[in-house]
Parts: sequence; structure tokens; C-alpha cells
Amino acid sequence: MSDPIILLVAVGLISIACQFFAYKVKLPAILPLLVAGLVVGPVTGIMDPDLLLGDLLFPIVSLSVAIILFEGALTLKRGDLSGHGSMVRNMCTVGALITWLIVSPIAHFGLGMSWQMAFLFGAIVTVTGPTVIVPMLRTVRPNSKISNILRWEGIIIDPVGALLAVLVFEYIISTQDALSHTLFAFALTVSVGIGFGALFGYLMGVLLRNNIIPHYLINTAVLTLMLGAFEGSNLIAHESGLLTVTVMGMWLANMKRVDVDGILEFKETLSVLLISGLFIILASRIQLDAILALGWGSIVVLIGIIFVARPVSVIISSIGTGLKWQEVALLSWIAPRGIVAAAVSALFALKLEVLNYAQIESLVPMVFLVIICTVVLQSLTSVSVAKYLGLRAPPPHGFLIFGGGKFARFFAKEMIKQDVTVCIADTNWDAISEARMEGIPSYFGNPTSEHASRTMELSLYGTVLVMSPYKQLNPLVTYHFEHQIGKGSVLGLSDNENKKLTSHQISESYAEKLGLFAKNMNYGKLTGYMNKGGTIKTTRISEEFTFEHYTEQYNGRLLLLCAIEPKGRVHMYTTSSKISPKADWRIVSLIKQNNEIEQLDKLAIDEQKNSN
Repeated sequence: MSDPIILLVAVGLISIACQFFAYKVKLPAILPLLVAGLVVGPVTGIMDPDLLLGDLLFPIVSLSVAIILFEGALTLKRGDLSGHGSMVRNMCTVGALITWLIVSPIAHFGLGMSWQMAFLFGAIVTVTGPTVIVPMLRTVRPNSKISNILRWEGIIIDPVGALLAVLVFEYIISTQDALSHTLFAFALTVSVGIGFGALFGYLMGVLLRNNIIPHYLINTAVLTLMLGAFEGSNLIAHESGLLTVTVMGMWLANMKRVDVDGILEFKETLSVLLISGLFIILASRIQLDAILALGWGSIVVLIGIIFVARPVSVIISSIGTGLKWQEVALLSWIAPRGIVAAAVSALFALKLEVLNYAQIESLVPMVFLVIICTVVLQSLTSVSVAKYLGLRAPPPHGFLIFGGGKFARFFAKEMIKQDVTVCIADTNWDAISEARMEGIPSYFGNPTSEHASRTMELSLYGTVLVMSPYKQLNPLVTYHFEHQIGKGSVLGLSDNENKKLTSHQISESYAEKLGLFAKNMNYGKLTGYMNKGGTIKTTRISEEFTFEHYTEQYNGRLLLLCAIEPKGRVHMYTTSSKISPKADWRIVSLIKQNNEIEQLDKLAIDEQKNSN
């Protein structure tokens, strides 16, 4: 297969297949991507990236890494640190330095590398990276403190490690006064990286905040300006661009009155595509015999990186931070290497090959071996380690209820009795006060706010139930949590919009989310049922007392709310749900006191008018 177009399309198709496979088996996507790259490259010889892309290979790699780091930096909010910023700072400075100083001698003696090559290798493998950390965190589900520390470290450590590698490289290639040359390069790179990043981040924020850029051009403008800042920074100070885009993304993410959600969504999609393609392309350049030629010394290096360098760096970084030993242990174990290590090693290998530098042939294979082994080992064991240490968050099977009305409080209390995690959020203090007096976990305020994201344990909730009378706020909550948790994770009560003029109706996409419990079931009706003496009750069905017997018993006075499996999984009744309860399932229902539906509906409509 020699047609470049066919090869590029094939890379895209293979990358999507690998991402889907990784999603299904709950592994970081880097693993199947690396395997696919090895298969299409050294195993079958189908693809030769150097022949396919030629001189464009490493410019493409460099720009792609910049986009990936910028997207990751856009997710870094200062509030997420909430007291453990010192740990992130230590891990990205002192921790990185300790890792470098431990790994370099091990590589020198274990692989027989020259000191220069050993220190370059040690600098490259100090990085972890969001491309492997974020998917692993989704699977492991550590508590929010560990998750935030690892996520911040994974993004910030990439430009730090790249900068360290640049300094070692400058030292290697310098022909005279190497120390002063390296110190000058360090000062220039840091100054330009931070200065350009802050400047371009601020200017971009001003443009976005003042709506100067048309909405349809925002994503394109941000992408191109970011790449311009990246390359401009590199022109002034060699390889300072990675630091520039990281600072730029962090500045934008934390600038007041600048909405980056739309930009972030676009960049996330682009990053997935770039990461997938890059791993396949870079892995296809590896020669299997080069990995085998590393010998037993590679095992010594791997043991040193995983079991010596990482634990020592984390332990020293944690001094004075107040972290528990269990948290330190989990941080010590989770440190997979990702795309930046692969890209930087390949980049410097190419530059040193041009200079005919000795021993360069072992650099890239050893880095890829570290990537493969850390990803495989830690992906397969981190869940068990987190469980053993008691740091794994429970599955997100809980329910966040927006709206603290009478029905919502009674429903929440019944769910708590059934051992289901529930929290009520409302902007009305009277409703929250009632909930707290009844022992229901609650949040006073808007659950979409920055304060809520900092103070609420939102990882506990996999479903949001919108049951408030606030017609203006309900859509905001719905779309916010659909973006945060996923499509289909938000269910709401009807607004009865079908009775209005066509020009006044809500969109079909929003209407699809408003089928909670039953057709046209709204806040007013539920409040009316509760005010007329309705009760919420849980009934366990069995082989003898079937679901059909249960519905017949109440003779039309039943409003089905949810069904709970024996293992605790909850199925909400909606207008589109198809639930078939079996023996030992529990059914939660609202039991009406009588069948005077018309009278209740009239009361419900009156109360809804009053609430608006």
C-alpha cells in the first residue's frame, strides 16, 4: 500500500477503532494505538512515516504536541488545586529534578549509555502527560485530591520535562563553554515561554471577553493564534513553544469573564484525533530488533524508573503537604509516560542523527519501551492498588436533584433509605433549609457554578434530575451537566410547552430530555399530588407478587418513579424507558390518594402559575 492518501485514511480509521476498543475494555487508548503502530510499521512494513510525510513529519509532530498541551492547560483551574498546589509545584520541580538525577545514572550503568545520552534520556522520561493520565483516571477513579494532583502534574510536567531535555541537548551540542551556554539557554527559554504565554493568553482573553472575534471564527482564530505564538516563541528561544502554549492555556482558563467551554470542546475533539494518529505514526517508526538489542539492561532501567525514581520523588515532594501515606503511595504508582516523551525523544534523535552522534540508536527504543511498560503495568494494576489503599471513589451511580420542592425532598429521602447516593441543589434557601432539617445532603446555590465544581463531590453523581420550577435555569443546568457527565445523563420534568404556540415552543433536542416519570408530568402536578396526601413508597416484587400484581393492586393510583435492581443499579421511569422489573427488584412509586385526576391537575396548574 503506497498511496499516501490511502495510508493517511487508514491511520484515521485504525485510530478510531483503537479508541473505541480502549473505551470498551477500559484501558488507556495509547496501548492499542502503540500495538497498531507496531503492526503497520515494523511487523508488516505497510507504512513508513518518513517516506510518507518526509520533511513534514516532525513539524507535524511538534505542532500536534503544542495543540495537545494547550488543550490540557485549558482545563487547569486554580480552584482545582484547593490546598494541594504545593504538591503539584514540588512534583513538577523538585520531583522532576530527583527523577532525572536518579534515572540518568541507572541508564548510564544499566545500558552503557554515555553520560550525555543518559542525562538526555533521564530528562525525557521525567514527563507523564495528559494523554495517558486522563484515560487512566477515568478507569481508576481515585478521590478528587489525587485526581487533580495527577492531572495538573501530567500537563505542567510536559513542558518542564521538554525544557530539561532541551537544556541537556544544548549542553551536548555546545562546542565551547557548555555551562554558560546552557544557563543562557535556560534563562532565555523560561523568560520567552512565560512571557509569550502570558502576553498571548491575555490578548486572546481580551478578544474573547469583548466579543471582538465573530462566534463562528472563535475556534479557528484561537487555534491559529496559539500555533503562531508557539512558533514565534520557538524562533526566539529554541523549544520554548511548549512552555508558551501551556502558560497561554492556563491564563485563558483562569481569566475572569472568558468562556472557554466551546474552545475546549473543539480542542478536545482535535486532540483525540492528533493523539491517535501521532501514536500510530511514531510507533510505526520503531524497529523491533532495536528494542530487543537493548538487552537485560533495559529491565534494570525500567525497575529503577518505576520502583525507585518515582516513589523517591513523590515522597520528597510530599514533605510538608499533609498528604496521607496512602495518597503518597498511589501517587508513587501512577506515572505512565505518554505522547510528549515519544515525540521529544524522536525529535532529538533525528537532530543528533544529523550530527552523527554515537549511541543515538538506543534512545527512541528505550523511551518507547518505558511508555509501553508503564502504561501496561499501571493500567492493569492501578484499580487494585487504589482499592487496596481505600482511595477509589465509588461508582458515579448517585443522583443530583436540582430543585428542593416537597416532592423532590420526599423522593430523595426514599432513595436514601434504599442506599442510593442523593444530593439536592437549589437556589432557594427555604427549600434547602427544609432538606437539611430532614437530613438530606444538599447544596445551596447554582450547581453549575464554579463554587459548586470546587466544593461538591460531583464525581459521585452519574445522573442529574431537573425537578425545579425555574424555567429559565433548568435548560442551563441540563446542558451544563450533559456536557460534564455525558449525553443522556440529565432527565427533567415536562414544561407542558406542547400547549403553546409553535413559535413559543422549546427546541426538539431539549424537549427530548423532559420526559421524566410520565408524559406531561411537571413540577406543579407532583406538588399537587403530594399536597393531596400522596406518598412515596418502595415495594419489592417477587416470583409470587409480580410487577403486574403490583400495578393492579393500586388500581390507577400509581406513578412509577424508578426501579432498583438487586445489585443497586437504578432505572428511572421516563416516557421513552423500557423497564422490565424482575423478582427481587424494588419499585419506587408515588401513591396517589384518589383518582380525582382533573381536580389534582387543576390544583397543579394553579400552583405552577403561582411559582412562576
